[in-house]
Amino acid sequence: QVQLVESGGGLVQAGGSLRLSCAASGSIFRINAMGWYRQAPGNQRELVARMSSGSSTNYADSVKGRFTILRDNGKNTVSLEMNSLKPEDTAVYYCNAAVVTSTSTTLNAWGQGTQVTVSS
Repeated sequence: QVQLVESGGGLVQAGGSLRLSCAASGSIFRINAMGWYRQAPGNQRELVARMSSGSSTNYADSVKGRFTILRDNGKNTVSLEMNSLKPEDTAVYYCNAAVVTSTSTTLNAWGQGTQVTVSS
């Protein structure tokens, strides 16, 4: 059993900043990739940013230069620093982790989601 608990999010004006955090817990042997996805109403869930266990990153083109993903492998946490927010960044943001459990099962774990709303 693996749980991802997110915090942060909320309402911010365009141009503002927010920080999302996610902590993984449970029967974790190793976490491979860890990152953030988002889903706006009527849209599919899309990748925002992702970091491998080796610290390589990839970002959606729409957030490059504005968002930064940070990861602490020792604490099984990942954060997303979001700057210069735009109304089109409004979505539910989900933490995601590719987990190898203590029983060698691989899981694609998701958090419950946290709402980010950017007003114009």
